[in-house]
Amino acid sequence: MRLSTRSLRLLAATASVLALGACATVGPNFKTPQGPKGAAAGGYAMAGDAAAPEARLSPDARAAGPWWQAFGSPELDAAIRQALADSPTIAEARATLEKSQAQARATRGAQLVQVDANGSAQRERINTAAFGFTGFPSPTINLFQIGGSVSYDLDLFGGRKRATEEANAKADAAARQADAAYLTLSGNMAMQAMRIASLRGQMAAVREIVESDRRVVDMVRKAEAAGGQAHSALSGGVAQLAEDEALLPPLQRDLDAARHQMALLSGKSPAEWTAPDFDLDRLTAPAEIPVSLPSQLIRRRPDILAAESDLHAATAAIGVAVANQYPDIRLSASLTQESIEPGDIFKSSSAAWNVLGGVTAPIFHGGTLKAERNAAEAEARASLARYQQTVLKAFVQVSDVLSNLGTDQKAIESLTTAARAAEASAADTQNALRLGGGPLLDVVQAQRTLSRARRALVEAQGRRMSDLVELYAATAADWRAAT
Repeated sequence: MRLSTRSLRLLAATASVLALGACATVGPNFKTPQGPKGAAAGGYAMAGDAAAPEARLSPDARAAGPWWQAFGSPELDAAIRQALADSPTIAEARATLEKSQAQARATRGAQLVQVDANGSAQRERINTAAFGFTGFPSPTINLFQIGGSVSYDLDLFGGRKRATEEANAKADAAARQADAAYLTLSGNMAMQAMRIASLRGQMAAVREIVESDRRVVDMVRKAEAAGGQAHSALSGGVAQLAEDEALLPPLQRDLDAARHQMALLSGKSPAEWTAPDFDLDRLTAPAEIPVSLPSQLIRRRPDILAAESDLHAATAAIGVAVANQYPDIRLSASLTQESIEPGDIFKSSSAAWNVLGGVTAPIFHGGTLKAERNAAEAEARASLARYQQTVLKAFVQVSDVLSNLGTDQKAIESLTTAARAAEASAADTQNALRLGGGPLLDVVQAQRTLSRARRALVEAQGRRMSDLVELYAATAADWRAAT
């Protein structure tokens, strides 16, 4: 018994020394890929793009806490925080991350010495005739066994190390995907909030126009009663009123859909959660947004970092495939106590042990191992292409939103001027009609122009707020509290 224990300890120590002195790890070592040439550029805009006055390129553009707080809305802050806490999408991302991390730990554990305990109890009848002993009785005996085994794969060519590297990279990718889920959810919540605010603003503008139409109809009725207008004039005013009232149901439908979508993002049903009544007048557009330089963006955007981790995993998988083409040595030892009587099982005379060193070398596998290596190399090339495409898409997304913000500002300025001019024109035509110096057709046309101008202005303001949200999301603004 004492000798067997020392043998096991010696085997474990020998395995540890061999583990430290294992041979080289085969396969390519991962290197952080060089982004597209545009990553070294100082900006995102193409020649001729509209400039965004709110954006400020900065080498260090980390947001000071949750980015959505820049809009100054406690309701938006509360809604996004609730969504981040309750959303099934976030729960799925967390669970996926935990799964990947557990798988990485399991793969790392397979590199270490494996120790197992075993025990059994059996009853068997020994057939003496089968061993040539005729005429002897066949006894029935009990056999009790208890013991343990130790095994270790020397991993001479680093296949298990590459497998661990691959698993760790996949866990990193899952962590980046979880970050992307957080950023996407917060961005989508804010986008729906801006949509709600825009639609409510448009509905308010249409209601003002409807009230103005009613005033015109009332004036026409009075003028007709006094003999100053024909009945056809009243028909035109009523038609304009009905046309403007018909604008409200589609807006209400879109508003309801946006509110329901916000409930979905929050992990709630529409019946159990009501979206806040966001208002453009209560949302503050940030005067300036720091935007990461392209060279910094590729180190911050979670989708880019996830693509990089996927490339890392694919590179490590090549090493696994290469190592499978080389011999493998595995050491093992076992100690067993065996006895036909339970009371004798721990006696030294009941001990049995063995030490084994086994070598496995691939000779012929029908081209499978080479094909697996070629497949791994092809997957790595595909992962590199996906990484590069992800970076390019990120640059284009930032370029688009910056250009959109530049045109948004110009559109708002033009529409503000147009709305003021339309208001003045509508007031002049109504005064002229009231005093009997103008036709109703001019009033109706002025009201139509004012209706379009007001609604277009509100739409442009809402679009600008949505583009500001998209800029935060596209530049991977942080959602966590700054330390």
